[in-house]
This record gives sequence, structure tokens and C-alpha cells, in this order.
Amino acid sequence: MTSSSTWICGSVRSGKTTTLIHHLAAWSSQNDLHRDGSQKPLKTALVFAVNADNRQALMPAIAQATTGKIVVQSTTPLGFFEDEVLLFWPLVLKALGLQAHFPLRLRPETEQELATQFWQSTPWEHLLDVENMPPERWVRRILDLLQLAAFGGISLETLPRCLEDGLGQFKCTHTLAETIVQMLMNWQDWCLQQGLLTYGILTALYWRYLLSDATYQDHLLQRYQAVFADDVDSYPAIARDLFEVWLHHEAIGIFSFNPDGAIRLGLGADPDYLLGLSDSCQRQTLDPDPAASLGATIGSNIIEFVSGTTFELSTPLISLQTNSRAQLLRKTADQIIQAIQSGQAQPQDIAVIGPGLDTIARYTLIEILTAQGIPVESLKDQRPLNSSAMIRALLTLLALVYPGLGHLVDAELIAEMLVVLTHQRSASIVLKVGQIDPVRAGLLADYCFQPHLDHPQLLPVTAFPRWDRLGYQATTAYNHLSAWLTQQREASQGTSAQPYLTLNPVFVLDRAIQEFLAPHTLTYDQLADLRELMETAQHYWQVDERLRQTQIRYPLLSETVGQFIQLLRQGTITANPFPGNPNGQPRRAVMLATTFQYRMARPVHRWHFWLDAGSALWHGGGAVILWGAPLCLRHWAGEPLTVEDEMNNDQAQLRRLLLDLLSRVTEQVFLCHSDLSVSGQEQVGPLLPLVDASLLLADAGAETPYG
Repeated sequence: MTSSSTWICGSVRSGKTTTLIHHLAAWSSQNDLHRDGSQKPLKTALVFAVNADNRQALMPAIAQATTGKIVVQSTTPLGFFEDEVLLFWPLVLKALGLQAHFPLRLRPETEQELATQFWQSTPWEHLLDVENMPPERWVRRILDLLQLAAFGGISLETLPRCLEDGLGQFKCTHTLAETIVQMLMNWQDWCLQQGLLTYGILTALYWRYLLSDATYQDHLLQRYQAVFADDVDSYPAIARDLFEVWLHHEAIGIFSFNPDGAIRLGLGADPDYLLGLSDSCQRQTLDPDPAASLGATIGSNIIEFVSGTTFELSTPLISLQTNSRAQLLRKTADQIIQAIQSGQAQPQDIAVIGPGLDTIARYTLIEILTAQGIPVESLKDQRPLNSSAMIRALLTLLALVYPGLGHLVDAELIAEMLVVLTHQRSASIVLKVGQIDPVRAGLLADYCFQPHLDHPQLLPVTAFPRWDRLGYQATTAYNHLSAWLTQQREASQGTSAQPYLTLNPVFVLDRAIQEFLAPHTLTYDQLADLRELMETAQHYWQVDERLRQTQIRYPLLSETVGQFIQLLRQGTITANPFPGNPNGQPRRAVMLATTFQYRMARPVHRWHFWLDAGSALWHGGGAVILWGAPLCLRHWAGEPLTVEDEMNNDQAQLRRLLLDLLSRVTEQVFLCHSDLSVSGQEQVGPLLPLVDASLLLADAGAETPYG
């Protein structure tokens, strides 16, 4: 233990991060001279942030505070585990006795697909007895369990007992628990034999084979002389084991902790276990500015009212209430428009937040607000890639290039492809290629598309009896696309000796983008979609190439292309269509976000609109809790959760959520409530009493009720 290590404790916006940076700056300014007066080598600090976005915001402040006096390496917990496993991969191979393969990390969607194939012979009926859901959802649930166990430092050998004890009320017998764990063991062994790493596997490798290794710990202390970690209440349990390496060797550790945080509780975080680090540190408690937010002024009264401790609000909120949700979205947007146009607020002053901000709500609010010239930032709007017409057109193109994929193409998709890919100048010819409008595209798809299970193709334009009515531009564009397809199809046949190298679909996608899309000025959301498509394709065929090297029998490449197309059409791969800072600066726009996204991003706004305030989704603080997450916490007592325990946990989560949100708004909260939900059901959520006790907008007037 060292007196230099500090535990910074405080609520939202109490200055924890700023204080951590001050400690880092003070450490960087310490005397680093040898006794003879010569300069010591620069010290290196390892700085942790809870996620990549927070890390990106943290580093400029650190760079300004330290001014190059030390070397700073920033990371996230999961990113650090991955980097260390890759860096010390030979040590891991030696411990496992595996054949040397350069490790390749699987993306979650690829992990899901390969695991589904790997577990095809699993007796799913036993799992369906526990809970009736599609096998693919059980696959995701079991894979998440592997990662949760790794985060908690729980070995697969001891996991059956945890499942049996904790999920007894769900008919999780000893046999079933053993079956689930055996599935995970087989899957982990197979991945390691192929050199494939998932987040769960690499995390398990880190804490089992690296973190406990004395040689590795020596390397760790030599590389980093101090560790600084922000928001450790959202870190997994094994992060404490990592930080204790420094503390037990009397090195410096500075940690910030929010006792009412725990945003990622249920997703792998273990705040109660991380709290144990404070025993080895000096404690520094911070208090928020009483005038900085509504949380400091009315937060405790709101919490007491929602929990039933008190039956009156000292300062009621403002509510917007309608019968239907469609009316609510319109009324919410109109209120925002009125506030901005009247000068009461600027777009960047407003955030619309809900526990489950669905696609309908996002689309409606964006359409209404942007129509009035009000910019909107949809925070982390992970829209499925296949929702982009450009992506669908490129996938259709792939199905026409490779044989045996005729079942993935129809006339409607062909018509869409013709519209999307022939609207801009070609990169390879001087002639300007005109757009094929939807009417002409439909005619061409009906008359010039020849369906075939193995070789669907575009026929010459003369197959349409009235092709002369298409016009010069549409005919030229169609002929150019058809000729390009023929060229790619011939090139894709390759040679019998090396068919795979010739057929790589990544090249076909890149050529198509360069030929038909790159000459066009694309928007940020379109570029984001194309970047994600290419990254996904490159990763998919890296994995495909690895499996072809390690397995004797493997499907033809055209079959793999078909699987790739179907994977994207399932909507499991997403991209953010509204980059938050495309120019490196935050957007001056109205923010749309779920409660989880908003808390993780840590913004502050003058006005909040809490959407669907009467929804049951506010139960449990709107948190997502992965299956088996409570069983993978270090402090779990080994007893199954009772109904009363779950109710208390939900109430605690709701309390943390309300305190967090109220601490991030400075002036006004609007509770936006509709009597009926999207499905037409009456809404009865935990905040409904708060809605009923609030002032209706018409009665509240234009002035804020907070003074």
C-alpha cells in the first residue's frame, strides 16, 4: 500500500475526472533527476477510460495538463486485455500448449454465426424447457455468459455450480448447467485451435494466463510506473486484480468512483468489488456544486416521491401529455421548435432522452425538426447496414457476380440496384452516365432480368420490346452496368489452381464503390455505411481464409458469399449514420439518445425531454441486464435472487438513473407521456406518479418552474 495512491469519490459532475487529471499532472511534475543531476528516462502512465468515446474526450485534457513531461498511454479495460494478449501471445501459447497461429479476433456478429454453426447438433430442446426462444437467441445468451464469467474472473470449471445455484428457479438443473458449460468449453477449444479470439476468450486468457504470471507482472511494472483509471464503477471485476499489481508493489494508482454510477451493471461491471480498491488508497471525497444542476436542488425530492417515501413534490416538473404516441412525438417536436424559434433555447441546449428510443421515434423527430432547419444528432444510432439502399445495391451486385446465388436476387432488388448504382458519372469513361429513374428501372427489371438459381443475369437492353422508349441516358447507364457485371463475372471464374485468390469479394465491392459511388459526393452517413461494409467484408474474409487453412472441408466461396449477404440482410451489422463529430467538433444540434447512451456519453444540457415517461421500460433504470450477469459478480453470495431482491435492485437502478439524468440538466425537464404505447397498450411505468403530479404544459406557462 502507498499513501500516494488516491481514491476519488463523488457523484455526477462533482469534478472527479478533473481531479484525476490534476493528480496525473502533479505526478508528471515530480523530480525525475538522478543524484548526479542527469535526467531520468520519461515516466509512463497507463490511463484507463470506461469506453473509447470517453477516452477520446479525456486525452486532450491530459495532454494539455502534462505538456509532454511523461509518456501517457490511454486505453479501455477491454482494449487493454486484447492488446496484452496479442503482445504476449507466445506466452499464452506456451501455457496452453497450442500450435502457433497468429491470433485473429472475431467480431460479435461473426462469433454469433460461427457459434451457431458449431452448435448445430446441440440438444436445444433442453434449453427451450428453461425458456422458449429461438436457438440464435440462446447462442447469443450463452456467448455473453462466457464473457461475463471472464469479466468476473470465474473459470468455466466452476461456472456450473453458479448456474445451478443462481438459476434454480428457471429449471437450470445440474445436467443442464454442465451442458451449457461443456458447449462453451468445446467452443473455446475450437476457437483457440483455429487461432480465433472473441472478447470473452481473450479476457479469460488474460486473467488466467497473463495476469497471474509473475514474469508478466514484472514487465507490466517496468512499462508503466503508475495507473490512472476514471469511472471504475463501470469496470469488470478483473480490473481490480490488474490495478492491485501496482498497489501491491507500492506504485501509484489514482481511481475515480461514483457510488451512484454503475452504468454498466448487468453488462459485466462489478462496482462493489472495485470499491475494495479504496482500502489501499487515500480517500478524497468531492461534492457537486449545489447550483450546477437540478439534481442538486430537486433530485432528492424526486427520488423520495418516486420511491413512495413522500407524497408531494416540493417543485413539480412540466409534463406533455397526449393520448397516442404519434401525437406525443408531434407535440414534443413542436415544443422544441417553438423554444428554438422564440429564442428560449438553442439546439445544442436540448436533449430528448428515453429508456428505449425506437426507430419510429428517432425517424419522426429527425424528420420534423430537420424540416424546420433544426439540426439533430442521433447519439449512437446503430442503424442496420442493410437499411441503406447503397448497401442493398452492392449486395445485389455480389449475388449477380458469383454463381449459385440466384435465390438471393429478385426483380425488386434489381430495380433498386439500377436506380442506386447508375446515378452518377462513371470513373472509367468520360461519358456522363445518366440516372435510371424508378419507372425505367422497374421496366428493365421486369424485361431484362433473367432469374436463375445458378446464373441470374442482366439481358441486353433489346430484350425489352420498347427499349427505344428508355432514352439515351438510361440505356447507356444500363449497358455500362451490365458490361461491368460481365467483366467481373468473367474475372471471378479465375483459374482451377487458385480460384479463391481470384474470387475475393472484397475486391469486387471495392471496385463497385470506386466505379459507381466514389465519383459522387457522399454524405457522412453514407461514408460511415460504406466504411463499415468494407471493414466487415475484410474481417469476414480474413476469418474465412483462416478457416480454409485449418479445416479440411469447407464450403465453396460462392456459398460463403451467400452467407455474408444473408448475414447483412438479417440486420445484425450496424453503422452509425450520424457521426457525432465528423469535423472533430461536437455538433450544435438537438441530441436524441437512450438513457444508457446518454449516461455513457456524459453530456450536460439546459433542457431535457424525457420521452415515454410513463413507459414500463423505466423499471430497473432502463438498464439491460444480460442473462446470468448477477451470478458472475465477485460479491455474489451463491444464493438465487428472490423477487424482493430483484425489486430492490430495480429500485436502486432507477434511483441511480434519475440522479444521473437530473445531474446532467441545468434548467428544465419535460415529462413526455402518452396514454397508449406504440402497441396500443396503456402505459403504467414507475414514473407515472411523477407525470400525474407534474404541471401540464398549458398550465406551466412559458416560465421555468425552477425559479
